[in-house]
Amino acid sequence: MFEFHVPDMSCGHCVGRIEQALRQADPACKIDVDLPQRVVRVTSSADRAALAQALEQAGYPPALPTT
Repeated sequence: MFEFHVPDMSCGHCVGRIEQALRQADPACKIDVDLPQRVVRVTSSADRAALAQALEQAGYPPALPTT
């Protein structure tokens, strides 16, 4: 599991865009979003760099990894 802190995530629309971007990187991934803490947890067979790049390309660059 990978955990990303996404400081620019602030609403349900943001969550939807983030989920869509991550699913494009790995359609089988499992995503858990904690909006108040601005944390996204992803269980995926893709590597962390690919997931982080997907977030960045969607306009939600993650902060430094928390785990």
